[in-house]
Amino acid sequence: MKTYRYFIIALLALAGSWYAGAQTSVTPYSRLGYGILGENATGAQRQMGGVGYAGQDSRQVNTMNPASYAHTDSLTFLWNVGIDLTNVWSKENGKSGYSFGGGLDYITSGFKIAKNLGGSFGVVPFSSVGYSFGNNLNGGSESRIGEGSISELYLGAGWEPVKHLSLGANFSYMFGTIDNYTYIYSTTTSLYDRVMEVRDWNVHLGVQYSLELNRRDRVVVGLTYSPRKSLHGHTWGTYYDVSGDSKLDTVGYTKMGGKYQLPNTYGVGVSYRHGNKLMGEIDFTYQDWSKAKYTPLEGFESSTFKFDNRWKVAAGLQYVPNYRGSYLKRTAYRVGAFYNHDYQNVGGNNVRDYGVSAGVGLPALGSKTVINLGVEWRHRYSSPAMLIKENYLNVTLSVNFNEMWFWKNKIR
Repeated sequence: MKTYRYFIIALLALAGSWYAGAQTSVTPYSRLGYGILGENATGAQRQMGGVGYAGQDSRQVNTMNPASYAHTDSLTFLWNVGIDLTNVWSKENGKSGYSFGGGLDYITSGFKIAKNLGGSFGVVPFSSVGYSFGNNLNGGSESRIGEGSISELYLGAGWEPVKHLSLGANFSYMFGTIDNYTYIYSTTTSLYDRVMEVRDWNVHLGVQYSLELNRRDRVVVGLTYSPRKSLHGHTWGTYYDVSGDSKLDTVGYTKMGGKYQLPNTYGVGVSYRHGNKLMGEIDFTYQDWSKAKYTPLEGFESSTFKFDNRWKVAAGLQYVPNYRGSYLKRTAYRVGAFYNHDYQNVGGNNVRDYGVSAGVGLPALGSKTVINLGVEWRHRYSSPAMLIKENYLNVTLSVNFNEMWFWKNKIR
């Protein structure tokens, strides 16, 4: 058993060293703003449409609402590692394209601190950027490439001061660098690089209240909030003469504080659980991005880009036939769906996406560890004008290591 634990620790250490450069989006829409936003949803939650504000599970880490940490199993130490693989089919002006991406999505942990107090730490994605496309110009051509991500290294706690009511908070360090390159090929080759380097702190607050309807049925209401704040770091643009192998100029180097902001974020969810068999949840997210400042670098970003208020609706179901039955009866079966009105708007066209998901939670033999394998179909587009249509097929794989590290065997 000790060898297994050491293997888990080594795997997580290796994954952590790789994490910063592992997240990858594969869409031109990620060029806008801070890129494509993460959801802080685990693999199991993504199989249910990305719900989690009202989720309470003693054997799953739920970073979407830190109040849930108060209900972590007192005998176990939880680790959750998630990987995402993505295929994208896109269409623009009658032209079709295909791309592939993915990587390590998150690393989280959960543990009991005291009787009514639980904790968690890990690394989760805030946003990611990844794209590559080109255009023909008079007398040459243009190529645009983007890469990078912003991540959150967090430490959180959840406390149940009175029965049925739990409170929680995540405090995180935001870090990451995003590069947007533009190559111009003509008689000479020039490179324009727009860089955003984030180094900041953030906070996520949560509360949950559970209502026992009877011995088997329970309803949980969850609320989360993250306050509006300035985003700190630096941003700048650089011109290069690639043909002459020289840097021509660095422009617009500025501190981001006061010029770039994150919005107020509100989340509310309601879940219903019937014993250990059935669980369903519906969530709503709202972010007032239109009130958040964003100062584009002159000459580097589209003047037609702005922020829209973002809202999302998600719903999911989980069914386990019999927790003590045969292997297939102990397997968790999940489905979900969502609709997202995103924060990105270019030329008066808002970016939106919707999708459905499904998956299974496969129990590992001889332990409480669960392997979550899921698929997700997502359609992203803009409205009212259809700029780019994208269809995604995401494969998600996560392992929820559930080891009884705090169990002491009796000496006979």
